[in-house]
Amino acid sequence: MSNVNRPIGELVLGYWRLLDWQFSAQQCIEFTEKALELGICDTDHADIYGQYECEAKFGEALKLQPSLRDQIRIVTKCGIRPALASKGLAGKANHYDSSKAHIIASAQQSLKHFATDRLDVLLIHRPDYLMDADEVAEAFITLKQQGDVLNFGVSNFTPSQVALLQSRLDFELVTNQIECSVVEMSALENGTLDQCQQMRMHPMLWSPLAGGRLFSAQSEQAIRLQTVLRQVAEEIDANSMDQVAYAWLAMLPSKPSIVLGTGNIERVARAVSALTLKLNKEQWYRIWQASKGHSVP
Repeated sequence: MSNVNRPIGELVLGYWRLLDWQFSAQQCIEFTEKALELGICDTDHADIYGQYECEAKFGEALKLQPSLRDQIRIVTKCGIRPALASKGLAGKANHYDSSKAHIIASAQQSLKHFATDRLDVLLIHRPDYLMDADEVAEAFITLKQQGDVLNFGVSNFTPSQVALLQSRLDFELVTNQIECSVVEMSALENGTLDQCQQMRMHPMLWSPLAGGRLFSAQSEQAIRLQTVLRQVAEEIDANSMDQVAYAWLAMLPSKPSIVLGTGNIERVARAVSALTLKLNKEQWYRIWQASKGHSVP
């Protein structure tokens, strides 16, 4: 994999389900090191993952082996405020908070959780309908000047929301983390991936296997996709459907970063191998057709 001049690599380890994996700190170190051996150095987190516990859990591994920090890049997110009374978050509604004070406080809390002196990338997790772009820009600039955060981006933003925030900054946003897979293709049609190309921004793609629904669902769409993915797997000598699904995403001209949500290193290795597979355009569109249920116009 080539990560030259990319703030985020082609494949990213997603730690959303870290608590579900029930890793000890040592097991977390071993998993991350094995991924490093495969060429993956990027890790994806968020302050709210695991009800605010996943960042600190990953930080336990970094405390146990501090040298690991300089071998990886940490991407994390802030801005979602769930109504969790158990966490001292009073209120009756989940909400968003992109205020300067909250962004800075969240970043500083993440630094403590990870036991580090800098975050490689900080993302606003969801578009805040009350977002003041000037205030967000002030927070980003402050964190950048302090050296707390090296790069910034967004997550789940529309093209107009990205353009608004970018207009207030004199440095480039490095990514928009969005949902995209052979099941969920709206980013191809709503201008999101077009904007990424325009801005030369590598999007991060979450749920690249549709949360596993690609393999378990029995909808007409899933059945069509499973049939075609198996066909294409045989044609390109892929070992599994998931490899074809990753190769399909890797063909996008915005050169995305694909977020892997697994704690199984063998599945990670399959994803790495998938990046060496090449679909031709007919195969790519055959998969598109299977997802949509109709041919291109």
